[in-house]
Amino acid sequence: MIDKAQAPRQARDLVHNSTSRKCGRRQARSIRRERALSCLSALALVFGTAPAPAAAPEMNRIRRVETGLLSAVVLKGHPAPMRLADRMAYYHVPGVSIVVINNGEIEWAKGYGIVEAGGRTPVTPRTRFQAASISKPVTAMAALALVQQGALSLDEDVNRKLKSWHVPDGQFTSREKVTLRRLLNHSAGITGADVGSYAAGQALPTLVQALNGEKPANTAPIRVDVPPGSKWRYSGGGYSVVQLLMTEVTGKPFAGLLQELVLNKIGMTDSTFEQPLPEEGKAVSATGHDVNGHRIEGRWRTFPEAAAAGLRTTASDLARFTIEVQRSVRGTSNKVVSVDTARQMLTRQLGDYGLGIGLGGTGKGRNFSHAGWNEGFTCILFGYLDTGQGAIVMTNGDAGDNLFNEILRSISREYGWPDYQPIEKAVTRVDPAGFRSYVGRYDASGLRTIISSAKGHLYLVAQPLGPRPLKLYPSGGDRFFMLDRDVEVSFIKDARGNVTGLEARSPGQIMTATKVN
Repeated sequence: MIDKAQAPRQARDLVHNSTSRKCGRRQARSIRRERALSCLSALALVFGTAPAPAAAPEMNRIRRVETGLLSAVVLKGHPAPMRLADRMAYYHVPGVSIVVINNGEIEWAKGYGIVEAGGRTPVTPRTRFQAASISKPVTAMAALALVQQGALSLDEDVNRKLKSWHVPDGQFTSREKVTLRRLLNHSAGITGADVGSYAAGQALPTLVQALNGEKPANTAPIRVDVPPGSKWRYSGGGYSVVQLLMTEVTGKPFAGLLQELVLNKIGMTDSTFEQPLPEEGKAVSATGHDVNGHRIEGRWRTFPEAAAAGLRTTASDLARFTIEVQRSVRGTSNKVVSVDTARQMLTRQLGDYGLGIGLGGTGKGRNFSHAGWNEGFTCILFGYLDTGQGAIVMTNGDAGDNLFNEILRSISREYGWPDYQPIEKAVTRVDPAGFRSYVGRYDASGLRTIISSAKGHLYLVAQPLGPRPLKLYPSGGDRFFMLDRDVEVSFIKDARGNVTGLEARSPGQIMTATKVN
């Protein structure tokens, strides 16, 4: 239904389809255990360490966040806050790491649950997760550092500096060229929404093989199929071009280059772009899990196209990155980029997107964000430009995007953010006997949706939304809504009143399905 790769503003209240996630100054001190629901095979959810010393008001805030999760839609007058432990079990997410930034500093960092389903190792603030597409803003900052050094130019044809591979010329590049600015902004006309991911034991392509779509790469070759600069279209493949460009102008391996340009300077000591993951990093890394909470074979996927999806890090390190962005644009810390460069990074180009980062809000509500999804991992980075607030949530579950949105709504309510507010909707009374006409199977180009009725309620199951039935609430006529996601479902009838299909609407998207039985 929707691409999972990037989510400026209020990130991804729908589950994405299968296309394309300051605790350093304080010492962790306590581990608390709670029992989980049987959804997670009755394993213990281990509540990770919180920074110490923690004042009572801060501990109260943490507790309110943990017990105040909110769904995308709430029933009018009945917001019904939920517990984090319960929602982790509901979404089959074994582990979560949360960091809250307030007044320009990390206020608290805490791990929840376990590193791997069926195990006992707790998630702590130093547990490493795959950051997935949050690799892109970190890559963008490093590329901008090279621009400052004069090694790269934002508006030069990248083919002038590429050596071992060139962006294929054609009808779309005859007048407008692929530039670094356009690549970082996803407006270079480059194909390849997602980059290749490789399971344990699979042969890994070189970066050039991946760009050419040559075996053992499992992705199509990168091409330009619309005029550069003409439209915003998310492209992980474009960031693979950036990766090659950076390594060829410096002569340095990408992981080491990112360590030198960004990670070391900001103090992201628990982060790496190494692919595959070195042996010493495996013991401190979370295992990925599918939507049913089952571990990913081999624990995780490998991403040779590391610029787009290869960062492995902690929520605390991503908070350090977020704080550096906030401070850089104000000129209070410019460890990687100058004030002017930071402002360029955070200036809207096409698609409500800057250079490597999504942008939203106005006035004091101006914000930047990026979400990420790799198989088994989902995560979100969100920060305000002017108030010194923000949060990072990292999960080791495929349904973690729904969970991190619920967590951010709880943080928003506790810390007074203008964003991540749930939508209120009212329920209309209807006769459940009428639900029988809606029950059946629906098809949208091979995408199956099942509508069922039980105990006076209507339920929907659709693969992109996960395996569990989702309760539909009547809002009048043949219209319904759900709570977990901002999705409205309307049933379509013919002239005789027979149900012939359904229409599912989410912000900016419509899906129509035909009833097949």
